[in-house]
Amino acid sequence: MAGHSKWANIKHRKAAQDAKRGKIFTKLIRELTVAARQGGPLPEDNPRLRAAMDKALSANMTRDTIDRAVARGAGDADSDNVEEMTYEGYGPGGVALLVECMSDNKNRTVAEVRHAFSKRGGNLGTDGSVAYLFEKKGQIYFEADADEDAIMEAALEAGAEDVVTHDDGSIEVTTDWTEFNVVKEALAEAGLEAAGGEVTMVPSTTAPMDKDGAEKILALIEHLEDLDDVQNVYSNADIPADVMEQLS
Repeated sequence: MAGHSKWANIKHRKAAQDAKRGKIFTKLIRELTVAARQGGPLPEDNPRLRAAMDKALSANMTRDTIDRAVARGAGDADSDNVEEMTYEGYGPGGVALLVECMSDNKNRTVAEVRHAFSKRGGNLGTDGSVAYLFEKKGQIYFEADADEDAIMEAALEAGAEDVVTHDDGSIEVTTDWTEFNVVKEALAEAGLEAAGGEVTMVPSTTAPMDKDGAEKILALIEHLEDLDDVQNVYSNADIPADVMEQLS
């Protein structure tokens, strides 16, 4: 199965995200703390925490900083009154968006998210309006020069759900989100080092984007990601790699 590569989109946006590293660290620490609070401090027993730790390490967060965030979450359930909430809506071109937030002030958060949607040509929807289009999955990415046959064999043997080769030659392995680390480690043990990976919300249908549409939806996504209370933004926008190249 072939298609547009999400990994290509991730790489092109990484430079802008690196410029916001301080804000990214704040969000990662919040996720580590809440994951440890809800599921305990042991990553081997807490898939959400393990995924958060891997994401923090890949962003070059120090082990000491990670350990402090985990200890904070595990040690004091009342350390801060942070709630998790997810908002749903549509962006320009009918693109579906899920916005995951953590906040100690729900009224502030929903006002900021609603303002971002309306300012960038979107509409905040009601609960359930787009969530049914997404499913939580693990995704592991390999560059175009990776060994497709070896990846497929090792991934499926480790319990992966699917292996997709995209138009640009990059390879994407999809797993149940709770098995993400098991599959990633099995691939590494087979000598297959991934270019990247994440636990994410995967859309069941996608909305193809041309350059104009891509500019508008990326502006909305970046506006949302800049909000302090927003942890993750997921969309079903399908942006071809050549369009991302033009926009970078």
